[in-house]
Amino acid sequence: MAIKEKITEHMEVLGSDGKHVGTVDHLEGVNQIKLTKNDPASKGTHHFIPVDWVDHVDEKVHLTKTSSEAMQQWV
Repeated sequence: MAIKEKITEHMEVLGSDGKHVGTVDHLEGVNQIKLTKNDPASKGTHHFIPVDWVDHVDEKVHLTKTSSEAMQQWV
């Protein structure tokens, strides 16, 4: 199963350092993950991260970037 098919709403997104980045709202288009705006980490704004940043998915989405790198580079 491809990584995108494993990503579902409300999954927690973690940086490679194991720290919280956000919560999945839904997949946007073919290669973006839209994060919920009501997550404390997002400070009331929807943010987008590329699916390319995903290392693996289990019960959570694990990124190849640390939480601080992801938050500095999200759109």
